[in-house]
Amino acid sequence: MKLGVFTPVFNGLSTAEMIAKVQSLRHVQAIELGTGGWPGRAHLDDLTEMIEGHCRATTYRQMVTDAGLTISALSCHGNPLHPTPAIACSDDALFRQTVRLAAKMQVPTVVTFSGCPGDSEGAKHPNWITTPWPPEFLDVLDWQWEQKAIPYWSDAATFAADHGVTIALEAHPGFLVYNVDTMLKLRAAVGPAVGNNFDPSHLFWQGVEMPAAIRALGDCIFHVHAKDVALDRQNTAVNGVLDVKSYRRVGERSWLFRTVGWGHDALVWKQIVSALRLVGYDYVVSIEHEDALASIDEGLGAAVDLLSRVVLTEPPVAPWWT
Repeated sequence: MKLGVFTPVFNGLSTAEMIAKVQSLRHVQAIELGTGGWPGRAHLDDLTEMIEGHCRATTYRQMVTDAGLTISALSCHGNPLHPTPAIACSDDALFRQTVRLAAKMQVPTVVTFSGCPGDSEGAKHPNWITTPWPPEFLDVLDWQWEQKAIPYWSDAATFAADHGVTIALEAHPGFLVYNVDTMLKLRAAVGPAVGNNFDPSHLFWQGVEMPAAIRALGDCIFHVHAKDVALDRQNTAVNGVLDVKSYRRVGERSWLFRTVGWGHDALVWKQIVSALRLVGYDYVVSIEHEDALASIDEGLGAAVDLLSRVVLTEPPVAPWWT
């Protein structure tokens, strides 16, 4: 495995400045680039020109290589299942552009969300179902999966596979794929080109044990984010973990995204890395910084410091003692 950084944290910097910043982070060897959607695309030019041009994508990749880095994934987090057609079409078009660009740049994986439809054809807003009762909720959920998610992702999986690219869906509350069960359900329906971008931060607060989740996902983990969560015991004691307060209301929320190590200690991250190795994952652990209590430099520095002591970079030895 090797360490990477998800670069939207540097969206205020030029591409050259971003690369220099990543180079300054000792032990970091990869970058994950946003192509649009929620991550933005501050470090990529016009996608159409990069895809259709003769050498722009190759030149960009070579610039990254010359800096001693690789590109672990292209990310286009959006909602291609959105009930508003204009939004769904825009996010789908971005996804397909990102797949084509990944193929041209020889980047193996595109990271995104599964999306969430509305509750009917006439809906205007996504509807995330989290309870089986009242019974009409299950009717809506079945409709979302059978009429929207499975048809869309079946076609998207074929498109990606035809381009030699895998899709790593980030399990995220608010979307149909938000835990292990929903990830495996979609993969079983649409095929092996669709897998998981494993991000512990969206699972910790749901009460998930990371090694168990990793072993259940197995070889469908295509990419990994390193981001932590800290639960506020006072606030969860009063309100539980479901929390719609703004992330800016840091003292009032039940949980907060934190820098790696500031929500769970090094032992937990060692268990995560060990579980990843057990299922055969040997790719990039991409640091995603979204800590409202730390600066970018301090937060990334702390994450790199901890993970550089945790991530196993060399192949395991044969059990010579047996």
